[in-house]
Amino acid sequence: MSENTQQARTVSAKSTDALDLKALVLLAILLAAGFILNFTLGKAISTMSGGMISPEFIISAFCITILVVRPNIPQALVIGLISAAVIQLTTTSPFIDFAAEGVSAMLMAGIVSAAAKKGSVSPVTAAVATFATTAVSGVIFMVIKIAMVGAAEQLAAAMLPVIMLTAVFNAILVAALYVPIKKALKLND
Repeated sequence: MSENTQQARTVSAKSTDALDLKALVLLAILLAAGFILNFTLGKAISTMSGGMISPEFIISAFCITILVVRPNIPQALVIGLISAAVIQLTTTSPFIDFAAEGVSAMLMAGIVSAAAKKGSVSPVTAAVATFATTAVSGVIFMVIKIAMVGAAEQLAAAMLPVIMLTAVFNAILVAALYVPIKKALKLND
């Protein structure tokens, strides 16, 4: 009689550095919410403030996604580019957002990654990172717009206050939503 010996099999999977389905679903849900909020609440806030604050809820959506998912820099670029594609449906200046959101999403991922290495990511970190991300996105958008149409002084004078107020608004929004979303998804730092 022959002795039948079996060895346990192990399966190993290589990391593909791709965003997983859970991350993409979260991004899709938050972008959809951001898109709807841009059309409703965003337009209302812009009208009530005389155009001085124009919240960009899609930036808030990708900031929350990056806070929760913790993508690497190339993955964050993909998140930024997907977000820019959604913004194309509402923008008056096509294609500029691809540069603005791509760069700013990578910045957000860098800040979140640095904070995570030092410990947990707090709502204060979320606020600071979102403020910086929104401000950088707005400034990139403004610089490209100025390069396209000129009128640097007039555009800068009109756009910089809106960019900064929007950055403050997004920072407060994301900081307020970060912990509840993290708890709802049962995530730990």
